[in-house]
Amino acid sequence: MEGAFCVKAIGSRPKVLVTADGSGVVGHAGARLLADLADATGLNSAYSRALRSLRPRGTGHDPGRVAVDLAVMIADGGETITDLAVLRDQDEVFGPVAFTATAWRLLAGIDDTVLARLRSARAQAREIAWLQAAESGRGIPVVRTGGREVTGLVLDLDATLVTCHSEKQDAAPTYKGGFGYHPLLCFLANTGGALAGRLRPGNAGANTANDHITVLDDALAQIPDAHRYGTDILIRTDSAGSSKAFLAHIRSLCERAIRTYFSVGYSVTEPVRRAIRAVPDRLWHPALNQDGSLRDGAEVAELTAPVSLAGYPAGTRIIVRRERPHPGAQLSLFDTVEGLRHQVFLTDTPVAEGTAQFLEVRHRGHAVVEDRIRCGKDTGIARFPSRRFDINAAWLELALTAADLIAWTQLLLLDGELAAVEPKKLRYRLLHIAARITRGGRRLRLRISADIWTELLPEGCGLSANSGLVARV
Repeated sequence: MEGAFCVKAIGSRPKVLVTADGSGVVGHAGARLLADLADATGLNSAYSRALRSLRPRGTGHDPGRVAVDLAVMIADGGETITDLAVLRDQDEVFGPVAFTATAWRLLAGIDDTVLARLRSARAQAREIAWLQAAESGRGIPVVRTGGREVTGLVLDLDATLVTCHSEKQDAAPTYKGGFGYHPLLCFLANTGGALAGRLRPGNAGANTANDHITVLDDALAQIPDAHRYGTDILIRTDSAGSSKAFLAHIRSLCERAIRTYFSVGYSVTEPVRRAIRAVPDRLWHPALNQDGSLRDGAEVAELTAPVSLAGYPAGTRIIVRRERPHPGAQLSLFDTVEGLRHQVFLTDTPVAEGTAQFLEVRHRGHAVVEDRIRCGKDTGIARFPSRRFDINAAWLELALTAADLIAWTQLLLLDGELAAVEPKKLRYRLLHIAARITRGGRRLRLRISADIWTELLPEGCGLSANSGLVARV
């Protein structure tokens, strides 16, 4: 029949009767894995020592435990302090969890001195986590770029804008016309963990050398001594980190037996433009992709000889990449005239340790920090709970701790796909799974659906054998 069509029958969902009288059922069961890891790395006890002064008369909730619960809640996707209720309402899994008012009082009592102790406590837990990684044979992952391994550790610094939708202390207009904060952050490319961060007003300068120095020193203090000394440490930033004072500070760290190198973006100034125009075609070499293959339509050249780098650390090199712009790329007037997009950076890596092509693709790897920041904003950094700046600064520190708990979980306990997914997917797949509480044989058991567990662990993807979630709760 003309105009007739067939519709395939769609199976209906099972009919269910929803009631609110269940017992022994818990959600967010996977978040217990984060809480157990905080205990196993000593974060809980380290926080308790750091916050002992905020527990007068030794009564009430342990401030260190409250701080850890806040970090676990943030890692689990919580956005406000009131989201602690998700953990508090499941005390059989998470134990006694503080009420919102108690958490508020804790954050309000954290001043700069206490905040420094919290950072030190997190560094102690990191050392234990890295020791556990070494003992398990996993170790700290190596950064790969251009088809090669980058020796040592790679630190990525970058600032980001956080919009505030209400009046908050020290929130200010931003250079993009918004209003809020402008925190400066540092992530470890090897593990994806958050090393350091400082909350700043929205009008803070992107290229302020003192802020970069402070955050870098905080980040280096997070690295265990066994890795901080005797290991190459590469510091990558965009052009905001190219100030002479900041680069001089990086070089001065070598005098303290910290083997630091830099790879930082650089502005395309008029002397640089003249040097680019003067480079003969024979000195342009094909650029590389991250897998080591040739990058189509992109070339690299070194400008160290024709460009004056007076005032920069001795041995500083300047390298440029030119390539056909992709659709939507922002071009300068110089790029428009030349028809190619130019990216310039500075590095003090010696010629013997890397060709211009390798150093360029190594620097381009700094773009991963944008992913780290995006994940960080999905883990507490996008929203600050208070009108007070000091409370928001404490929240930022706990958000960094939350990012670390996720990174340590993936480093120590997860295999396959789950060891590399972003926090949002990790929550959906693992942290937010439901389970049932049962008792028997003097043990409390957290029972996860066998079907869900099988789906969670396809072909070796999922929890490793030393995971605390499959052990006794």
